[in-house]
Amino acid sequence: MEAPVARPLSPAFVEATRAIPFYREQAVANSFPVITKADLAQSFPESFLTPQVEQALESGAAQYVWSTGTNHARMQLIRPPLFLLRTYYAVWQDHPDIGDTFAAGVPRISVTTRLATDHVARVNESKGGEPTDIARRWLDDRTFYINQDLDPALWTPAAVERMLAEIDTVRSEKGDGRYHLDCSSYHAAYLLRAGGTRLAQPVSAIHGYEFTPRNVRRFLEEHLDCPVVELFGSTELGYLYYGDTQGRYHPHLEHMEVELQPIPGTRGIHNLIVSSIRNPFMPLLRYNTGDCVHTSDGSADPRRIVRFCGREKELLVTDTAITSQAELDDVVANVSPRVFVYQLRVEGGDGRLAYTTFDETALDADETTALAASAAQLTGLSVTVEHRRHIPIGKSGKYAWLER
Repeated sequence: MEAPVARPLSPAFVEATRAIPFYREQAVANSFPVITKADLAQSFPESFLTPQVEQALESGAAQYVWSTGTNHARMQLIRPPLFLLRTYYAVWQDHPDIGDTFAAGVPRISVTTRLATDHVARVNESKGGEPTDIARRWLDDRTFYINQDLDPALWTPAAVERMLAEIDTVRSEKGDGRYHLDCSSYHAAYLLRAGGTRLAQPVSAIHGYEFTPRNVRRFLEEHLDCPVVELFGSTELGYLYYGDTQGRYHPHLEHMEVELQPIPGTRGIHNLIVSSIRNPFMPLLRYNTGDCVHTSDGSADPRRIVRFCGREKELLVTDTAITSQAELDDVVANVSPRVFVYQLRVEGGDGRLAYTTFDETALDADETTALAASAAQLTGLSVTVEHRRHIPIGKSGKYAWLER
């Protein structure tokens, strides 16, 4: 896709980047092109090392971190400590459906990837003990991580019992019996299946670590007697949007601007381009996040975003169509709410759609036929459908919807 022309930004963005080598010429001209992870990596970190940033790195006010990477490239960043967590707390505090649980000091228990838990344990290495120790898994005084396994589908009964017990301990000791569930939607669904009624009901829940299929969100809503909301963001930018209990998205764009860039040949998919000075040590201006969105009317109006539909690098391109994860998800959800995890493997013009179900029983013949036909019509592939008891999770602890 041909890169769009550079354009000016508002004075606050220009002033925030004038002294940064990466942006110096652009700021002088007030003419900023779209940038990507690859552009930033070419000259990092020298291109962001102003005297102020170097001083912040020495004092600990800034730190080097890596962005998360599931099936796409990771990027090194300079940012304040707990930058992402603070933007999470800001959304939680302001959210109309769950802000009361933040104000009440309810503890946050995270059920997400093992990599996230491992990261918290590394941060707390100075506390001593083993990485699995409870003291090592507190990120701050209100956020605790419990998952210690890569694949939640393979949790042992002992692992489930440990997590349920830790939830009960934390909510009793810190929350007067209450807790806020922070989760990867898949991990929460697995814990709900394994724990059943033994899992204490949270007072609020946020899922925001990856694309959440409609069936998985429906499962959470049916089994959690509390508001279930979604956050959208990234390591490098923090959180940008939050969902309400009806699934509508609302901006949370302090010190940010958003624009949409159409992707030719798609069914109205746009790239999400973000300008942010929220992180004072590494502003990102006209940064292509790599995330894709749909709008209510197909326009490039960011006020009309109705869903985040996957990553641009994970779009499936065939001779007849360009398909996003969300579009295949629509097909799956419309055929059966019982489908849990699914993965499309593409070889040439053929696709094999493997799936699991929440109850571990296969779709019936009519549903299988309908799913194959609808997926084929959507993608332009010849699709076969295959029930499995288990689809392995990726080494990052997230699922890949597409294998090719």
